[in-house]
Amino acid sequence: MSVDRPLHAPDASEVSVTSLVAPAHCAGHSQHAQHTRHKQRRLARVATGLALLAASGVALAHPGHPGHDAASSFAAGFLHPLTGADHLCAMIVVGLWSSLTSKRVWLAPLAFVAMLAVGGLLGMSHWFSLPGVEPMIAVSLLVLGLMLATRAKLPGWAGAAIVGAFAIFHGFAHGAELPAEASAMHYMAGFLLATGLLHCLGIVAGVALRNRTAWVPRLLGAGVLAYGVSLLAAAT
Repeated sequence: MSVDRPLHAPDASEVSVTSLVAPAHCAGHSQHAQHTRHKQRRLARVATGLALLAASGVALAHPGHPGHDAASSFAAGFLHPLTGADHLCAMIVVGLWSSLTSKRVWLAPLAFVAMLAVGGLLGMSHWFSLPGVEPMIAVSLLVLGLMLATRAKLPGWAGAAIVGAFAIFHGFAHGAELPAEASAMHYMAGFLLATGLLHCLGIVAGVALRNRTAWVPRLLGAGVLAYGVSLLAAAT
């Protein structure tokens, strides 16, 4: 006596495929969620660091040393990168380029800030003279603009070395213009904080543009490159 096979009974191959696809689909969702959480934690750490940096800057700006106007010294340092187009462009481009091309977004900006401090200390000293500061600042705009326009992907150490080398000259220019009656410590805290904020602005812009359009960063890079060429021509 024969027994009819159920019309909708699942075939063994169908069961096997289904059992494989379902876990793979779930694994894909899990990996995506894990990646999203990792990005959120990383952004939270950046935001926390920025908040602490801003808080330390405010604390340093509070007058507490007799004979020094700490608030005005801090303000002078903070405004210095914001009032010079060459410094402003360089610092935003570093963050923008790093955000668009590097997995370790923080590396190049951190190298820039660190070497900016070194250059600032050298500029504040009266026993050291760094030749070619203005031409090298112009060259930095030319090179950084080219890196952004071409979205040059460099090893992390190479990008950090390039921007760090240029940062020495930017820092020297900041330090050399320390006002006579200003507190060097508060002045430096001001321009380092402003630099960090400009880097963050570039990083945020890079994140916003990363998956939307390619021509805007390239156009910005070309503009900074052209500005660097014009400054170099005027300095030589």
